[in-house]
Amino acid sequence: MQLISGFTSFLRSGWLKPVAPVVIGAVLTLTAPQAEAQSLFSPAIKVNQDIITWYELSQRQQFLTALGASGASEAEVRDALINERLRRQAMREAGIEAAPEAIQVGIDEFAARGQLSTEQFLQLLADQGVDRETVRDFVADQVSWNDYVSARFLSQARPSEDEINRALGQSGGGGLQVLLSEIIIPVNQQTLAQAELLGQEIAQLQGFDSFAAAATQYSAAATRNNGGRLDWLNLTSLPPALQPVILSLKNGDITQPLTLPNAIALFQMRGLREVSTGTPSYSTIDYAIYNLAGGRSAETLARAAKLREEIDTCDDLYGIAQDQPPEVLQRIQASPNEIPRDVALELAKLDINEVSTTLTRNNGQTLMFLMLCTRTRDLGEETSRVDVANALTQQRLGAFANSLVAQLRAEADIVEQ
Repeated sequence: MQLISGFTSFLRSGWLKPVAPVVIGAVLTLTAPQAEAQSLFSPAIKVNQDIITWYELSQRQQFLTALGASGASEAEVRDALINERLRRQAMREAGIEAAPEAIQVGIDEFAARGQLSTEQFLQLLADQGVDRETVRDFVADQVSWNDYVSARFLSQARPSEDEINRALGQSGGGGLQVLLSEIIIPVNQQTLAQAELLGQEIAQLQGFDSFAAAATQYSAAATRNNGGRLDWLNLTSLPPALQPVILSLKNGDITQPLTLPNAIALFQMRGLREVSTGTPSYSTIDYAIYNLAGGRSAETLARAAKLREEIDTCDDLYGIAQDQPPEVLQRIQASPNEIPRDVALELAKLDINEVSTTLTRNNGQTLMFLMLCTRTRDLGEETSRVDVANALTQQRLGAFANSLVAQLRAEADIVEQ
């Protein structure tokens, strides 16, 4: 899994679609009947003045399969190679071409991500029938396209100071929201080592479907029933320490396992957007914790579900906890930096008077009935302006690039055999 993860991480590093792992060594062959009747070097597709041969289609399929990448069907490979030809034509017209040294660095990095030397990496692919030139062309396209997009759109993609302020929630004009998927794995002293290994395996998964399947199987959060998918969250609602971690992710990236009290958490980035409405940060979070003995047993979860139906606000918990020991109910007001990370993550998902029953304490023996009471807005700055600026820039560059390719494709003369 580690070898596959290294290679597919490189695939994610540009604007490529995230991929899911398959078994290394499987080699696909062209399924189109035309390929059997024609020379491998005859045209399979004509894109304006350029051609794509059957050999290129076959090589790309074998290349993606050897790397453990999906998207290796003939239809998907055709689509990808058409887009690459259109990009090459645009770059050729602009006089942009990747330097040989930059291409070599890209290949070296590709190999290093699989913990291989460059020669070992190329030999591994050669054993799967992939020519070195195929690898070089693939890397050259990525390197030169990133250069081209940056040269053409960077000045437009850079956010202004006002836009950074809005993204940070420092004005009423807008902000950043993130679309995440989550996996929360409960742990106790007996299961910690096993859960840590599982977390490392999940962190190496590729693609949204595989992460969703893992969430359904392993997550204790309520979102497990939806493949771990969360709704859009204001960036400023997340724990301050987590915000730069999330901003550093590209679509499809998964965080390393995050250690929480009695749990391990992993997050996958599914989207980043700017919104016109404000996304404020908060100076104080007011929340309540009602502790239920029994952990995540079916009986305790049923009690929690019944309790949720009986109350409307945090103040209602005082009546529920009447005549019980003081430690059963906690009402806490704290700044975001003071709140335990697992509690802060759950609170970020909640609206006022909503409840989470994901977390436990006391080595998993106590279920935490967590309720958000109020939030107090703060205009202070927690997230690095540089992190926000970089995230906005990359998001906009990706959007510019996708829009350009769509435009080129709409205007192109494409003939497929």
